[in-house]
This record gives sequence, C-alpha cells and structure tokens, in this order.
Amino acid sequence: MSAADARTSVDTEGCPGNTSTAVSSREPPTPGDPLGKARKDRTLVLRFMGQLWALDRWLHSASKRMETTYGMTAPQLLVVGFVGRSPGISAGALAKALNIHPSTLTGILRHLELRGVLRRRRDPKDARRALLGLTPNGRHVDALRSGTVEDAIGRVLERMPSDTPAAERILAALTSELEVDLGKGHATDPDG
Repeated sequence: MSAADARTSVDTEGCPGNTSTAVSSREPPTPGDPLGKARKDRTLVLRFMGQLWALDRWLHSASKRMETTYGMTAPQLLVVGFVGRSPGISAGALAKALNIHPSTLTGILRHLELRGVLRRRRDPKDARRALLGLTPNGRHVDALRSGTVEDAIGRVLERMPSDTPAAERILAALTSELEVDLGKGHATDPDG
C-alpha cells in the first residue's frame, strides 16, 4: 500500500469477520482542497458503516444461537422483555416502542402465544384492542440473561454509561434519516 493509500485507508482491524485490511480512495486529498475534507469525512462514514454491518452480522449470529439454546430469537426475547416491563401494553404501543412494523410484530406475538409465553386479553375500554401480558412460562423466559443479546448490551452499557445517551441519539438520528431517504425512493419498511 502506498503512503497516499495509507493516509486515506479505512482501518478495519477488530471488525469481526472482516478479511479486508484497508479500503482506500484513488487519490490522496490535496492540502486546502475541500474535496480532501469530504474524503476524510467519508472515511469516517465508511468506518462507521463497517461497524454497523459487523454489529448486524453478530446480532443475527447471536439470535440464531439463542434460538438453538433457548428456542427463541433475539427479537422474540426483546418482545418478552418489553412486555415483562410493561404488562398490559397494546400491540400498537409495543410496535412503536420497538420501532418495528406492526405486521412484523404480529408474527412474533403469534409465535409467543403458541409457545405459551404471551397472553392477550381484550382491553375493557376498547374491545378492538388487545392488551399483552406474560404467562408464568413467559416470566421464566423473561428472566433469561446469560448468553443473550440483552446480556451483551447490558455489559457494554455498564462499562460505558456516559456514552449511552450519545449512542442512542446517533442510532435514532440514523434510523430517522434512513426512513426519510428510503421514503423518497418508495422503499417499503424493512420489517413489513
């Protein structure tokens, strides 16, 4: 790799599953050149994207492992956790809290009901709406921690508590930005 490539390379060391050592631009930035700043900023963007994709890969791998170990995927355990902390929550409120499409949540709720983990009851104030709660088996599942995505995230957040609000803001802003951009292109919701 040339010295110019080294100045504009993307460090991917430490990215799980990444076999590439560097991604470089074709030409080094020229001092005082506004495009040089854009290339440098793009390098940061590419590094961040690499971390997001590595995270996505590991989330899918962890979810598959959890399904083998516990019989439930990470999204299913996420729903159990939310319902466990908000008994009586409606499906609509849960979909909003989880930032997922209601049709995606419907499939997860159906699976959890069939497994005897979740129960629905009619809202006494609105018969069209169901309120969600955990069964005794669901409360047992909600107590699972070891080897879960929630456990890993909890350990990281304990080590970096002051970084948590900034990380949440970045992830929320990125989600919002993608929703706006993809909405312009007539893309469908990735969950629905």
